[in-house]
Amino acid sequence: MSLLRVARLALASLMAATAVCAAEHPVARLGTRMPDFELPGVDGKIHRSAEFADKRLLAVVFTCNHCPTAQAYEERIRILAQDYASKGVAVVAVSPNSPAAVRLDELGYTDVGDTMEDMKVRARQIRWTFPYLYDGDTEAFSLALGPQATPHVFIFDAERRLRYQGRIDDSEREDLVKSRDARNALDALLRGEAPAVAETKVFGCSTKWADKSEGNVRWREKVAAEPVTLESAGADALKALRENKSGKVRMIQVWATWCGPCVSEFDEVVETNLRFRHRDFEMVTVAAQFPDEKDEVLRFLKKKKASGRNLLFEGSDKYRLIEALDPEWQGPLPHTLVVDAEGKVVYRQTEEIDFVALRRAIVKALNRVKPWPGMATPQ
Repeated sequence: MSLLRVARLALASLMAATAVCAAEHPVARLGTRMPDFELPGVDGKIHRSAEFADKRLLAVVFTCNHCPTAQAYEERIRILAQDYASKGVAVVAVSPNSPAAVRLDELGYTDVGDTMEDMKVRARQIRWTFPYLYDGDTEAFSLALGPQATPHVFIFDAERRLRYQGRIDDSEREDLVKSRDARNALDALLRGEAPAVAETKVFGCSTKWADKSEGNVRWREKVAAEPVTLESAGADALKALRENKSGKVRMIQVWATWCGPCVSEFDEVVETNLRFRHRDFEMVTVAAQFPDEKDEVLRFLKKKKASGRNLLFEGSDKYRLIEALDPEWQGPLPHTLVVDAEGKVVYRQTEEIDFVALRRAIVKALNRVKPWPGMATPQ
């Protein structure tokens, strides 16, 4: 099948999904009065619609952490809030997504998910100082307005009537932007005029309404049924593993069934594989145990649904195997490496993993291999 044919089918699928979403969760009509809200923010405070009563305009931007398109707009949203603050415009970002509805394979372009704690991490990272609110538990405010994708902007006038809804601008890639629709609408309303364009389509990841959580459960059941295997690896194989000639970003996790920290974090190790495996990524676990412990190791891997590539030390000379895998590793467990597509170690951690730092290193390395569509240049 040609790439053009694949692209057309993907676009048709996206448009069909958007149409279904619009029917089930319709967008608020122009002129609709803004519903009151009372939502927690990343600053630890509860924010209410009444606190913005003195603002000339209120722009509500529905966005989220995990979506690549939303990430492409993060800096533009920050600058939008900064540029219009002195003009009496409040910008409020709201995450409408139910975390239970977000599949792990939808998190392959991000270091954090869409929980409130994740939002706090992201807000600090991207220097958002305006309100960033969480609506993922009830989605009541989001359902009242019907954002179709992230990002989706709703602009309300002084009477808090909806005067614009749609995109921020017309391209994920900022260097290709020709029409800054949200800014145009704000400027018109500040002049006392109606926006020349009051509604547009939006593009991005579909809103993760709570009713999609059932699909997430089915996906989890499907991946849990995948076969789990275990192979032996000697010094030469471990050296080749570390050198990484695969052309992919490779995570290597060395562990043991008797290692408390290894066991306690193994579920999240498996989830890391499920997050990124649809990209140019491979995770390999290496059990630093003797060959006669293979059955015990395999039982553990099956219990944890570890369907990735799993290896077991071959032979009894563990020090030789340690040296072959990573000469800089002194031997404590767990031990984690991320090796980029050029064979360079971009993350090394002995003992407990900092999973945000780990995922950040993986995403950065993956984006160098293949930038996602919204990126102008690899990061």
